[in-house]
Parts: sequence; structure tokens; C-alpha cells
Amino acid sequence: MSIGRKKFNMDPKKGIEYLIDHGLLKNTPDDIAQFLYKGEGLNKTAIGDYLGERNDFNQSVLDAFVCLHDFTDLILVQALRQFLWSFRLPGEAQKIDRMMEKFAHRYCELNPSIFQHPDTCFVLSFAIIMLNTSLHNPAVKDKQTIEQFITMNRGIDNGDDLPRELLESLYDSIKTEPFKIPEDDGNDLMHTFFNPDREGWLMKQGGRYKSWKRRWFILNDNCLYYFEYTTDKEPRGIIPLENIEVREVQDRNKPNCFELYATSTDFIKACKTDSEGKVVEGKHTVYRMSASSPDEKEEWIKCIRQSISHNPFYDMLAKRKKNIQKNSSR
Repeated sequence: MSIGRKKFNMDPKKGIEYLIDHGLLKNTPDDIAQFLYKGEGLNKTAIGDYLGERNDFNQSVLDAFVCLHDFTDLILVQALRQFLWSFRLPGEAQKIDRMMEKFAHRYCELNPSIFQHPDTCFVLSFAIIMLNTSLHNPAVKDKQTIEQFITMNRGIDNGDDLPRELLESLYDSIKTEPFKIPEDDGNDLMHTFFNPDREGWLMKQGGRYKSWKRRWFILNDNCLYYFEYTTDKEPRGIIPLENIEVREVQDRNKPNCFELYATSTDFIKACKTDSEGKVVEGKHTVYRMSASSPDEKEEWIKCIRQSISHNPFYDMLAKRKKNIQKNSSR
């Protein structure tokens, strides 16, 4: 079991296969969901990655996993705290969309009198997550006010406004106590990496020495962070996405390459940790990375471009709100 957990933390799919092959797990959504829900010795990022996969079996596991949560008579913030304690949201918008939709349906099923439609719960849940980032991420200078939070959620309950008292209580709850992720996950940079735009392994080429090293990358808040291991508490390097572009490149040593390059200066404004643990200024003119597949490469390029220009989650929310308005006008 210990080996299986370690394998799961490195590669969730292979870890589950190992545990099934050794008779430690049944190959059923219910059994695997119970294993993930208990979470003993499991990395929260790996759990989120597994639950977010699109194939039918993983979606059945996600259904069973969500049903293990009892949100009866909980206010929405309490339910979100419980749900987001049990795993870490993956970075891809589509995965988050699926997972939060399941959460919203489960919450409305157990609390049928609060919202007129699960989409209301979905949009409000996202608004709460973004409020958490706004209020508690040091990188966000303009903190969202209660009035902005209320305005942001106008008309989301099938065209009607939610009670002001409800929105005020949600705002106060998040302002008083930010979301937390269990410490054993090793992710205590939670405010920065709580809801990344994308994360995953890439090969990174060195600056002075052109050797390639595997690094865990997290894209969030218009910055690209890289770590040696997923459980590291501090990044090895930080690349702010300012005055930077991204392009696809060919490299004779590695497939599926892309690079970041400066548009207005010779060097990219970045920093890294040296061998003695000191933070020093990076000297890169470009950062070259290699993805594991052409699809991965395209997805990274797309997400970095979106991060340079704007936050893609607002597009997703805008689409949901449009659907609510369309349904309410029928």
C-alpha cells in the first residue's frame, strides 16, 4: 500500500493500476473514490489530477467522490471549505468546470431550498474562490469590496438577485478566514498556487549550462513558477510574464519545445534560487521548455498567452452568467 501511494503521488493512473493489480483496491468507482476521500498519504494535487480526468471511468469516480461529502445544512462557504480540503483543484479550466459543476449539483441536491438552479451555486462558488484570492493573495493590490462582490453576483439566481444578507455573510466568512489546504500536502504557498491556470511537468533548459532538467511548473497570477518537486514549499525560479511573448521552437535535442522571450529588453526579468539557497536575478534571454506531447505543448502555449493578456476563468464565468440570463428570460 505504501508503494502504491508513492506511485500514485508520482503518477495517479499508474498508482491506481498498481493497487488494483496487487488486490489492494477494487476496480470500481466507489472503492477508488473511498481511497481518494480518505486520502491517507496521498498528495492533494495528485488526487485533483485524477478526479479531473475527462474519461468516463474517472468521471464516475468523481461522482462517487462528491457523493461522499455531506453538505446538508451547511452554508456555501462551509461546504466549499470541506470540498476543497479533500483535494487540490487542478489548473485546467475545463477540469475545474467539471469538478465545480458536480459540487454545485451535490450542494443543491442536499440543500434544495437555497438556490433556484445549480448554475447559481456554480457561479457563486467561483465568485467566492476569486474573492479568496483577491482578499488574501499579497500580489493582488486592489482588494475586492463587499459592494463589488454584490455587484459581481447580480442576477445570477435565475435572473433574480440573491439576498444581500447571504452575500454579506459569505464575504465576511472569507475575509475572516481564507481557504486552507492541509499542511501535509506541502503546499503552504496556498494563496499563490490555490487556483493555478495550469500546472505540470516540463523539461527546462538551463541558462549558462544547456542541460535539460525536469521541473514542476505552475502558471498563476501572470507568473510562471518552477519547482524541483511537487511538494517543494518554495519555487526554484519565478518568471513574471511582463514584456514577454511565447513561441513554438524546434530543438534537435528535444521534441515539443516552446520558449519565452523578452520583447523589450535583452534579459527576462526573473529570479531563481542558487545552490546556496540565495535568491539571485536570472540571466536568461530566453526560457526554453519541452513538453511531453504536442497537445501538452499547445496547451501550455495557449495558457501562457492567456495569462499574459487576461484571466481565462472570467470568460468561463461570463459564459455561465449568459446561460443563466438566457434561461431566466424564457
